[in-house]
Amino acid sequence: MTPQEILEQFGPRESMEYDVVIVGAGPAGLSTAIRLKQLAEKAGKEISVVVLEKGSEPGAHILSGAVMDPIAMNELFPNWKELGAPLTQPVTKDEALFLTETGCHPTPAFLMPENFHNEGNYVISLGNVVRWLAQQAEGLGVEIFPGFAAAEVLYNDDGSVKGVATGNMGIDKNGEPTGDFQLGMELHGKYTVFAEGARGHLGKQLIAKFKLDQGKDPQSYAIGIKEMWEVSPEQAQPGLVIHAAGWPLKPDTYGGGFLYHMEDNKVVLGFIVGLNYTNPWLSPFEELQRWKTHPAIRKHIEGGKRLSYGARAITAGGLLALPKTVFPGGALVGCDAGFLNGPRIKGSHAAIKTGMLAAEAAFEAVTTNRQHDELSAYPKAFDNSWLQKELHQARNWKRWFKWGIVGGSIGTGIEYWLLPKLGIKSPPWTLAPTKADHLYLKPASECAKIDYPKPDGKLTFDRLSSVFISNTNHNEHQPAHLTLKNASVPVQVNLAKYAGPESRYCPAGVYEFVKNEDNTDRLQINAQNCVHCKTCDIKDPTQNIVWITPEGGGGPNYAGM
Repeated sequence: MTPQEILEQFGPRESMEYDVVIVGAGPAGLSTAIRLKQLAEKAGKEISVVVLEKGSEPGAHILSGAVMDPIAMNELFPNWKELGAPLTQPVTKDEALFLTETGCHPTPAFLMPENFHNEGNYVISLGNVVRWLAQQAEGLGVEIFPGFAAAEVLYNDDGSVKGVATGNMGIDKNGEPTGDFQLGMELHGKYTVFAEGARGHLGKQLIAKFKLDQGKDPQSYAIGIKEMWEVSPEQAQPGLVIHAAGWPLKPDTYGGGFLYHMEDNKVVLGFIVGLNYTNPWLSPFEELQRWKTHPAIRKHIEGGKRLSYGARAITAGGLLALPKTVFPGGALVGCDAGFLNGPRIKGSHAAIKTGMLAAEAAFEAVTTNRQHDELSAYPKAFDNSWLQKELHQARNWKRWFKWGIVGGSIGTGIEYWLLPKLGIKSPPWTLAPTKADHLYLKPASECAKIDYPKPDGKLTFDRLSSVFISNTNHNEHQPAHLTLKNASVPVQVNLAKYAGPESRYCPAGVYEFVKNEDNTDRLQINAQNCVHCKTCDIKDPTQNIVWITPEGGGGPNYAGM
């Protein structure tokens, strides 16, 4: 049965009415909810706020480096230390390394660009920060519904956003209701705020429907793959922050690694690869595994124990790719819009700030009896904020990397080291635009094949053992949430022309090409492995793969990430 047929047979759906509906219990969504309730409390008014979260709990799907600039947290909760926010490990030292296959060249302190300076920042688990934010939100009266995925945008007759509907539960692989079937419910709001993170499923639809990206750069993305380790007390250096460029990536490929020492002998590390890479033989997952073998990296974790693993797409286009953030009845906040500051490798402070700005606009609208119009005060407030100034300074960053890591490093050095030395805070130029990430792949026949070493099970690992420690789980009887517009394209185009890149860019082993009995090829989709990184939805060269929301509660369950 189609979703429409299910609705016709089992409907109508139950509905719930709120002043503001928020999709996503990450830092942006929860900050929106918290700020709304703070404003209502201060004004002595009532405002009803609900947050939907597709993960099993707030924080379950949260993955970030992460070094947090507390500037926005200071505004949201000036007394966050007294309230017990899990920002407890200050950055104690910054290192920026350039790696060759066997060598390491540290950047001298006097040459370190200001974007790599982290004085006053904290090494955090963003998942733990989000869990704390959820507690604060509930304490203020916010309703949070974990395990409920917003699967559909609802519209009023005039085309404005009415709210969202959660996905149906208990549907089998053929789309038929089972004995456990539950019809989704509708949540209607005077305004709906979308805070789904990078490449949000509904945010993507809204950007297309309302042409929010008209006149903007195509959004650019990277994939970030992360591991958490426990090391010996002798190896631990709490507060040490390391960023590395160079090997194992080729000079024409944007990317690099990070390694942060947390408290309690924990080390988090990861590797980021820009999804505008050209060689279809490249595997971001395997690049992380190779990177860990470099002497400058392995010394921090060798002999330790890997505790957790995850992956997530990262918005990297910056201010020039930022879509219009409001539309009739709603708004985009955080990485659903693309507010991450690429050169600083930070997005959580931007997520919190944009959530606050959207909340302030929505509160003013609701309390003056408005609904379903554009919250124009939100983008105006952003234009006058410290965040806009920060992102304006960083606007050229991703565009520099069209000339590879060398061009990107030179451009970053000019804009974040030389110009500040000359008293110029923001570059007086804007570089030419880029193109969408999926357009960059070259045919496999034109590229050098990359032979990756086999994992040793101690320092380097395979995909399946990695997915296992991400605690990923989906109901295997539900319809696959990774869908194909045309089932013939993976073999006839992707495999034939690009050597099946989906089997390499996916960090979870979801896609594999297997042989049929007649020795022909077919694409097998292991949807139960999916860690919801959205890389396939972004990088597929034919844009044939479409990621849709699975049943709520499915996906990874990250601990301490």
